[in-house]
Amino acid sequence: MATRPDHAPADHPTIAPEKIGVLVANLGTPDGTDYWSMRRYLNEFLSDRRVIDYPAWKWQPLLQTVILAKRPFTSGAAYRSIWNTDADESPLMTITKAQTEALRDRLAQDFGERVQVEFCMRYGNPSTSSVVRRMVEDGCRKILFFPLYPHYAGATTATANDQFFRALMAETWQPPARTVAAYFEHPAYIDALAKSVETAWGAMETKPDVLVASYHGMPQRYLMQGDPYPCQCQKTTRLLRERLGWDADQIITTFQSKFGPEEWLQPYTVEEVARLAEAGKTNIAVIAPAFSADCIETLEEINEEIRESFEHAGGKDFTYIPCLNDSAPHIDALAQIVSENLGGWIEKGR
Repeated sequence: MATRPDHAPADHPTIAPEKIGVLVANLGTPDGTDYWSMRRYLNEFLSDRRVIDYPAWKWQPLLQTVILAKRPFTSGAAYRSIWNTDADESPLMTITKAQTEALRDRLAQDFGERVQVEFCMRYGNPSTSSVVRRMVEDGCRKILFFPLYPHYAGATTATANDQFFRALMAETWQPPARTVAAYFEHPAYIDALAKSVETAWGAMETKPDVLVASYHGMPQRYLMQGDPYPCQCQKTTRLLRERLGWDADQIITTFQSKFGPEEWLQPYTVEEVARLAEAGKTNIAVIAPAFSADCIETLEEINEEIRESFEHAGGKDFTYIPCLNDSAPHIDALAQIVSENLGGWIEKGR
């Protein structure tokens, strides 16, 4: 409860008790699957210069007159195929809420009510600025910002941080802040991935011929400009293989979600699964280590489009291993990462 400081004059504003905030962030989601909801979301997403870095004079006319005239319909249909109709929200929203609640409960065991855990979305709602405003009003005098992207990329981690910093710029009493670095090689994250694979393997009578680690793609040009994302993806695959004790040919790295005319990181998942089927590997499993929660790219693209490519090429058994979502190993890993990053601000049990 907010109170007036001792010895302050009667007209002094009340101040909420001091807390530390933990703000987790994910990509975002449209508010609905209708044309205008999709258009608002896609416009914000595709206007981000971290995502599409073409000059605005060249990109915006194309975006506003051609892409946003058509793509909201196709994207809306894709979202409708996976939409959580009971809650009237996307699976990403449902899962992010569950992750936040689980992380809140987990951190409360160590820090009690001294830490406040919230979530925001880079695009759509709840916006980063609105949640930062609320956390400051609630008394968060320090904020740890945690983009839920295991691998750093300019189009994910960096743009989420950008938006967080913009939100801080609007605060009169700006709290000290930290951002969590990419955790693609953190032992707890690798262990959580491995446990998800082991659980899936344990439930199968016939083990897959190969595990495809499918990561979100990006233009090859971004790598040449210094973005470390593809190197971090390759390292995650290697560490996962080592943790599982597998041979090198039992797991491969691919990239999905190509958009536009440029060459992107390869091999492309949708083409590679077809090649695997044609080569006689007709039983495969796919995991998406770069996604902390299932979303349109996993539930629709992998489990529908990429599955169809595999089956059309002669593939028989296709298993999609869900993202870590709000599983206990994942929440334990996230809590460990948060605790490490809160060092010097707060200690467990104190």
